[in-house]
Amino acid sequence: MKLNELIEFLDYKDLINFKDADITGISYNSNTTKKGDIFVCLTGEHADGHEFAQKAIDAGAVALLVERELPIKIPQVVVNSTRHRIADIADRFYSSPSKSINLIGITGTNGKTTVTHLMQKILEEDGQKCALIGTLGYKLSSNGEYRDAKHTTPQAPELQATLRMIKDVEKIDNVVMEVSSHALEQNRVGGCRFKGAVLTNLTQDHLDYHITMDNYFAAKAMLFQSLEKSIYPNIDSIAEIPEKEIPFAVINTDDSYAGRFLNATSSYVRKYTYGVKYDAEFRAKDVKFSLNGAEFTLCAYGEEYRVNLNLNGMFSVYNVLAAITACYAMGIPIKTSIKALEGVHGVAGRFEVVVKKPLVIVDYAHTPDGLENVLKSAREITPQDAKLICLFGCGGDRDATKRPKMGAIAQKLADKIVITSDNPRSEDPQQIITDIIAGLQSIDSEKVIVEPDRGTAISLLKDIAENNDVVVIAGKGHEDYQILKDKTIHFDDREEARKVFATATIGG
Repeated sequence: MKLNELIEFLDYKDLINFKDADITGISYNSNTTKKGDIFVCLTGEHADGHEFAQKAIDAGAVALLVERELPIKIPQVVVNSTRHRIADIADRFYSSPSKSINLIGITGTNGKTTVTHLMQKILEEDGQKCALIGTLGYKLSSNGEYRDAKHTTPQAPELQATLRMIKDVEKIDNVVMEVSSHALEQNRVGGCRFKGAVLTNLTQDHLDYHITMDNYFAAKAMLFQSLEKSIYPNIDSIAEIPEKEIPFAVINTDDSYAGRFLNATSSYVRKYTYGVKYDAEFRAKDVKFSLNGAEFTLCAYGEEYRVNLNLNGMFSVYNVLAAITACYAMGIPIKTSIKALEGVHGVAGRFEVVVKKPLVIVDYAHTPDGLENVLKSAREITPQDAKLICLFGCGGDRDATKRPKMGAIAQKLADKIVITSDNPRSEDPQQIITDIIAGLQSIDSEKVIVEPDRGTAISLLKDIAENNDVVVIAGKGHEDYQILKDKTIHFDDREEARKVFATATIGG
């Protein structure tokens, strides 16, 4: 693509040394820049891409996207924010793939990964192909292998390239994608035309980045605000558009921010609600839990459907409701969705049972709300004469205000807690633990154990847990690494738990 064509609709401030170069790729890392690339000088917390422009040119870059003129004699396109405009040129370079895809965005603090997997299963049950993009990477079918992704939502060039590949190479028309608040705030999904948006919930997380819950909400709301213009540019022609082509929003009506999300969504957008506590178009009642899973009655539009899941916990009920509602908005019968979901046995690292005796559950819960939901769900299946044990930590270089809250939640809901490390990064693990302990009402050595080394902490469970106890190892879920101050090491909670209890004398 010619540079002039690439920036034709770009809101730029100035052109320096302009000539119509041939652009064969987009890069923002000088270490991976290739010949013919336009190099985007991203400015971030820890680095300024402008400082690596010459290195990118040495690697073959033929043009720059910059925020300030550089003393370099190649074409430079000057914009207010390279972080935001990279999405525009990525969408343009890959010929706007989302225009011809049913792209559904799933956002919220918890549940995004599970909902995308559930929707993929439902669409396949309906005879449609569906790709998934999210925390675990991306996959082209529910039975396919994950391909690596660096973020919950990839940076714009990778995202647009992936969407183009899904459409042209794999011939897939449906994509369900996790959309993080960071991706919305940083415009990584800029240019994407979402046909639908789903809200799971909004609870405290990422306040190290967003600072306030209002800012966090505003970032998430961008997804719903984008729906109006994502399908049709002229809103006045709404009457001429078939209903199924009008974008839709799916909102958890039990969430405290539900009203604000509904208000942030255009009146032209189709709106659907789901929930358990309050009236909603898709509502679960008579919810029951057992070791085998959850069951409930789904009420929708005057009809009732019995649902029997292999998944457990109230959060799973909400995730299932979100998936069924969204797929209904896409035209899939409710009975088809239920049939698909009753055959699902879980998502990696989400309430994943890794040992049977004691019952050891590994979960990604790393927020106050997430930990509370998991522990309440685990309590539902803990025998009356057994203990509920929780092992958890909090990540370093992240929102510190949630640490004492998580400590208080764990102490309130579990019979015993083991406080340890969870990706301490550059922080002192002991300081993170001290922050967690600040939320405890008391420190009883019989009920509270502190062990900074996560591997050692998990090994202690063999002396704490008896056969009929339930153990929740929270925080890392599917992750197979531990981020320390000076290195990242291989570490998988599931592997560690299986290793400990394969060799342990339970309750010894």
